[in-house]
Parts: sequence; structure tokens; C-alpha cells
Amino acid sequence: MSDDGFTKMLDRAQRFYAALAQNNSRDWFEPRKAAWKRDIEAPAKLFADLVAEDLARLTRTPHRPKVFRINRDIRFSKDKSPYKTMLAMLWAPVDPGPSFYFGIEPAATFAGLGWPGFDKDGLARFRALIDRHGDDLTEAMGASGGSLSEIGPDPLKRVPKPYAPEHPHGDLLRRKSFALGGPLPEGWRETGDGLVAALTDRFEALLPVREVLIRDS
Repeated sequence: MSDDGFTKMLDRAQRFYAALAQNNSRDWFEPRKAAWKRDIEAPAKLFADLVAEDLARLTRTPHRPKVFRINRDIRFSKDKSPYKTMLAMLWAPVDPGPSFYFGIEPAATFAGLGWPGFDKDGLARFRALIDRHGDDLTEAMGASGGSLSEIGPDPLKRVPKPYAPEHPHGDLLRRKSFALGGPLPEGWRETGDGLVAALTDRFEALLPVREVLIRDS
């Protein structure tokens, strides 16, 4: 199979966001906005649509693709940098369950599964699932090759009630978010299959984790 062309989009994005990180201002971005929309945002949206088709096939559930906007919400932030320095995409299921995520930073990628944070009811359901299926979840997490990201709110310092302080899955119970994943595997470029195939393969490795996470939904 020949490369799908989106590898060039990833390379352009990494170069662009590396430069943006050094020049995070409207004066720098505006003259380059049209090129960013043409060479990065537009192909990223097409890429997200194609990956959504693969996820629907893998999960038997439609997923809504989203490419995050480049502008930061700085209204309540001490950091007034106007632009994000990474390209981020998300695929949210139409049925209850975790979303898939792909982030392209200047020197790294992250392909993952989970929730960046929970509302009150969602957090209660997540903790109940950990209590019932924690063994199965940790086994699936280990087999996936992924690791937990620190995205989202800081975890609690103690295991929340009514769960025992010495609960075997206390580390998971203390979390207020769940994002499991990691970079695209080394050597994915050498296969020649392209970025869609590489990301889909990475997401496929996370499917057993997803199956546990939706077990009681």
C-alpha cells in the first residue's frame, strides 16, 4: 500500500507548531494563516473524517470527528499566548463511551483513548466501574502498550469514599480523568501504509480497554 499523503501533513504541522511556539503572536501568525488553513487544517479535517470511518468499522459505533481550533481561550488564563502549539483531533462516540484522541506536537505524537475529565455523574460511574472491573481494566491497559497521561485535573491525594483506602485500584480511583495512549509506534513510516493506517492500528490496540470501559453502559 502506498503512503496516503497525510505524513506530509504531520511533518508540516510539526514544523509549523515548532515555529509558532517560538513566535506565539498574532503578528507572526496572521501572514501565515492562509498557508496553515490550506496545508494543515484542511487536510487534518479530511484525515479526521477518514479515521472516523475506520473507527466506526472497528467499534461498530459512529464517531464524530473534531479538529480543535488553533485559538486558545485566554479569558481566564494567566498565559495570554493566543495560539495552541499543537494540532489536536478527537473522535467522540455517539453512544456512551470514551473518545479517541490524536495530538501532534512539534517533537511528539499522542494517540489515546479516554476522557479529559468527568462531570459529577460520569466520575461516579467511572469509579464504580473501576471497583467492579479494575482487574480486567488494568490487564487490558497493560496489554495495550499505552500509558496513562496526566491530562486533565490533578488526581485526589486519597482514595475517595466509600472505597477502602487500601483498594487494589486506588490509583485509578483517585483520578478525575482517564487518558491512555502513547506515541505512534516506531517504524510506522517505514511500512509505507501512511498515517491513517498507523493511527488506526494504534487505536485498534486500545479496543480491549474500550470494551472494559463501556461494559456497564
